[in-house]
Amino acid sequence: MCGIAGIFHTEGLKPVDPDRIRMMCDAIAHRGPDGEGVWTAPGVGLGHRRLSIIDLAGSPQPMASVEQDAVIVFNGEIYNFKALRTELQALGAKFRTDGDTEVILQAWRHWGADCLTRLHGMFAFALYDLRERTLLLARDRLGVKPLFTARLTDGSIIFGSELKALLAHPAFRREIDPLAVEDYLAWGYVPDHRSILKGVEKLAAGHYQLLRHDAPAPVPVQWWDVSFADRAKGNADDLGAHLLYHMRDAVTSRMLADVPLGAFLSGGVDSSSVVALMAEASASPVKTCSIGFDVAAFDETAYADRIAQQFHTQHWKRKVSPDDFSLVDRLGGMFDEPFADASALPTFRVCELAREHVTVALSGDGADEAFAGYRRQTFHHREEQVRAFLPGALRMPVFGALGAVWPKADWAPRPLRAKTTFLSLAANGEDGYARALAVTAPELRDTLYSPDFRRLRGEYRAEQPFVELMRNAPGRSGLDRAQYADLKFYLPGDILTKVDRTSMAVSLEAREPLLDHRLIEFGARLPEKMRVRGTTGKWLVKQTMRRYLPDDVLFRQKMGFVTPIAQWLRGPLAQAARGLASGGSLARTGWFDSARIEALAEAHIAGTADHSRLIWQLLMLRKSLDHLG
Repeated sequence: MCGIAGIFHTEGLKPVDPDRIRMMCDAIAHRGPDGEGVWTAPGVGLGHRRLSIIDLAGSPQPMASVEQDAVIVFNGEIYNFKALRTELQALGAKFRTDGDTEVILQAWRHWGADCLTRLHGMFAFALYDLRERTLLLARDRLGVKPLFTARLTDGSIIFGSELKALLAHPAFRREIDPLAVEDYLAWGYVPDHRSILKGVEKLAAGHYQLLRHDAPAPVPVQWWDVSFADRAKGNADDLGAHLLYHMRDAVTSRMLADVPLGAFLSGGVDSSSVVALMAEASASPVKTCSIGFDVAAFDETAYADRIAQQFHTQHWKRKVSPDDFSLVDRLGGMFDEPFADASALPTFRVCELAREHVTVALSGDGADEAFAGYRRQTFHHREEQVRAFLPGALRMPVFGALGAVWPKADWAPRPLRAKTTFLSLAANGEDGYARALAVTAPELRDTLYSPDFRRLRGEYRAEQPFVELMRNAPGRSGLDRAQYADLKFYLPGDILTKVDRTSMAVSLEAREPLLDHRLIEFGARLPEKMRVRGTTGKWLVKQTMRRYLPDDVLFRQKMGFVTPIAQWLRGPLAQAARGLASGGSLARTGWFDSARIEALAEAHIAGTADHSRLIWQLLMLRKSLDHLG
C-alpha cells in the first residue's frame, strides 16, 4: 500500500519541477513511510511513497519497465500477479523484480488498457508510456483505492492519492463547492461524483483516463461494471457451495504478504467469516484485533472474544472510553473533506491497535452491499412489494399524509419510528430508498440554509444523482437497484473512504476480501430469495457460514460500529455544539441559519430531542473547513 502523486502537462512538454512532486508526496508520507521516489521527464512527473508489503527490497517506485519505455507509480495490491507474470513471460516479457508493480508495466505493454480487466485486486495507478507520450490513470473496480485529480490554470493536471497531495501544490486554488455542502449534509460524506473543492475530481471506481499532451483531457472510460439483471440457477446447497468457493478464494488470495498479517474482528457476520476462513487456510494462529466501548450498549467485544476463542486466534482488544472525543480534531485533517460517519473513530482506533502487531489487516467490508445485508435493503424490498400491490394514486396521498403528521421519534422503540417509512412509501422506489439512505432529509436541510446559500445551491438537490443512478441500474427489481446504488455510491463514498484514510493514517494496509470482484459478480446474480427472506438479509451467506459460526453470531441484530456521540454532545462536546452557530469557520461562511442551529444544539444538550447526527455533521464540516483554510 502506498501513496502516489504527479503532474502532467496537457499544453506542451514543459519541464516539471521535481521539488513540487516531492512536496505533494511529503503531504501523504503516512501512506508510505518505507521509501520514496520522484521521476520526471518533459511534460510529466511521478512521485511515490512506499509501504513495503511484497518484495520488500526489490520493487522501488517510480518503476521503469525493462525496456525503459514506460514508468509507473502504483498504490494497491494485485493478488493474481504471479499467474499474470507466468502468462506474460510466455509472451516474451522480461522481469527484474519479484513484485506486482512490474507485472502491471508489462501487462500494459502487451495488452494496453485491456490489461485492467486481467488485474485482480485493489489499485490506483499512474502509468506514463514514453512511446506514445500518454499517461494512464486507473482505479480498481469497486474504488477501494482513491485517486484525486485537478486542472491548474497553466494547463497541467495534478493528481494524488489524497486531496492533501493536491493542496500541497502552490498553484492549486482552494474554493469550496456549495453543491458539495448540499451533498455532504444529505449523505454525511462527499460522494465520488463531487469534491468539497471546485475543480477537483475523483476518478470513479472501475474507470480509467488516458491523458495526452496537447490534447484536452478526455472523459474517463468505464472499464468494469456489475449487473444485477441476470439470475443464477440452482438450489441453496449448490449456490452455497459456489459462494463458499468464491469466499475461500477471495480470503486466501489476500493472505499473501512478506510482512505480518492479521484481521479486524468485530464479532459480526462478515469479519467473523473472514477470520474463520483465514484460520482454515493458515498453519499458524490468525492475529485478530477488536475495539469496544466503555458504554455497554455499544460494546460488541464479547462476540469478538467468542470467535477469537473458537478459532484460537492471537487476539488483542482495546476499549474506547467516553472521553475519546479528543480524536475529533484529528479527523478533519485525516479525511480532508468533511466526513461524518462517526464509526471513523473506532475504525481508526482498531487500525492503531492492529498496526502495533501487523502491517496488513483483512476486513469484512463489502458483503452487505453485495448480498443485501443492510436493514434498509430488507425494508426497501418489502416496501417495493407494497408499491407493487397498491397503486400510486392511493399510496401517495395516504402514506404522504401519515408521514406529514407522524412525529419524528428517533428515541422511540423501532416499531414506532414510522415517519421515514411512511414518507418512503409515499414516494417511488428510487426516491424512497434515497430518503432511507440520507442522513439529513431534504425538508430539514432546507430549514438549515440561509437565503444566500439557497441561491448558491439553485435547483440542485443531493438526491438527484443517486436517484438517477438507481433508476438506470442494470437490474430487475427494486432490491437489485438498491444494491447497485449502494455498491456504486455509498460503498466508495463512505465505507471505503473511511477504511482507506483511517488505515493509511497509521501506515496499515487494509484488504477487503469480500470485495473480490468475482464474489461481487456472483452475489449480483443470486435470486432475491437467496439474498432476503422475511426480515433476514444476506440469507445465503448466513446459511453457508453456519458450518463455521454459531447462530447467535449469524442471526443477531446488526449493530455496526456505533459511537456514543449523542452523549458526547451533551457532555464534553456540548460547548463545541453551542459554538457552531456563533463563531468559527462554519459561522463565517454565512451558509446556515444561525438561530436555527443554535436552537437544535440547545434542544439536544437539554435532552429534549436527539439531534446528534446533524450536530456531528456540522461539527465535522467545521473541522474540515478549518483544515482546508
